[in-house]
Amino acid sequence: MVAADIPSSVPVTVLTGYLGAGKTTLLNRILTHEHGKKVAVIINEFGEVGIDNQLVIDADEEIFEMNNGCICCTVRGDLIRIIGNLMKRRDKFDHLVIETTGLADPAPVIQTFFMDEDVQAKTNLDSVVTVVDAKHIWQHWEAEEAQEQIAFADVVLLNKTDLVMPEELDELERRIRSMNALAKIYRTRNAELEMEALLGIGAFDLNRALEIDPEFLNETAHEHDETVGSVAIVAAGELDGNKLNAWLGKLLQTQGPDIFRMKGILTIAGEDQRFVFQGVHMLFDGRADRPWKPGEARKNELVFIGRNLNETQLREDFRACLV
Repeated sequence: MVAADIPSSVPVTVLTGYLGAGKTTLLNRILTHEHGKKVAVIINEFGEVGIDNQLVIDADEEIFEMNNGCICCTVRGDLIRIIGNLMKRRDKFDHLVIETTGLADPAPVIQTFFMDEDVQAKTNLDSVVTVVDAKHIWQHWEAEEAQEQIAFADVVLLNKTDLVMPEELDELERRIRSMNALAKIYRTRNAELEMEALLGIGAFDLNRALEIDPEFLNETAHEHDETVGSVAIVAAGELDGNKLNAWLGKLLQTQGPDIFRMKGILTIAGEDQRFVFQGVHMLFDGRADRPWKPGEARKNELVFIGRNLNETQLREDFRACLV
C-alpha cells in the first residue's frame, strides 16, 4: 500500500458497556471477523478483558501485533500517548476500536477526540457503541456508569435477548429510548451484529451529522420518568448567530456536567450553509456543513441527552435565539 492510499484520518469506535454485558465477545468478534478491515484495538484494562489467546502473539509490550494482523494495545498509560504511538504504524490498520472498562463513564475517552489537536487531526470519532445486558441491566440500572454508557451511545446492542421475555425487551427498549432518543438499538444474542452496522457508520461525524427523524423523537418526549433523558427541539426559522453562541456558551458553563451529548443542525440567519454542532459535557464543536439544497426546508433540529434537563426552559431559551 502506498502512502497516498491511506486515508489521513482513522475512524474510531468507542466500545462501552457494563461488566459482563458482552463487550469482550463483541471485541473478539470484531477481531476475528472477515470484514476486510485491519483493526487496531486499545483496551482500557487488560486484566478484565479476555481476548482469545490464539489471537495474541506477544503481550509483553504495550502495543503488540496479533497473529491475524490486528494491532492491540493496553491503556496502562495515557490514551493520547498510545494513539500517538499507534499512528507511527498507521499503515497497519484502517480502524481503531477503544474498549473502555465496564465501570467507567465513557466521557473522558470521548472527550480526548475533542480536546487534543494531534488526536483530532489524525482520527475521527465514528461512533460510541454500548453493549447492554438485557437480563441483568435492571440490577444496576441506577448505577451512574450504566446510565451514562446508555446516554452516550450512538448504537446500543441489547444483548442476551435469548434470556428474557419479549415484553421485557420491549419495556427495556422503551426505557433506553426515553434516555437516548438518537441511538440505534439492535437486539442481539452473543453480541452478533453485522459489522456494517458497527464499523464505519459515521454516527459521530459532523459532516454526516444527525439525520434526526423529528416524528420519531416525539414518541418519547413525554416519558421522562428517569433523571437521564432526551429533549428534542425542532423549529422553523432562522437563528441569530450571536444569541445562539451566547446561549450555548452559558448553557455549557452552567449545566455542562449534566449534558452528556448534544447534537444539532441549525439555520443561521444570513448563512447559505447548514450549521452542524455537537457537544460532550463542556466541550463543543460546531461548523458550517453543506449548503442548504434548493427547495429544502430550512429548519433547526437539536437534541440534548443528559441528566435533569429542563425541557420547558431549553425550548424557551432556544426560541429566544430565533430572529
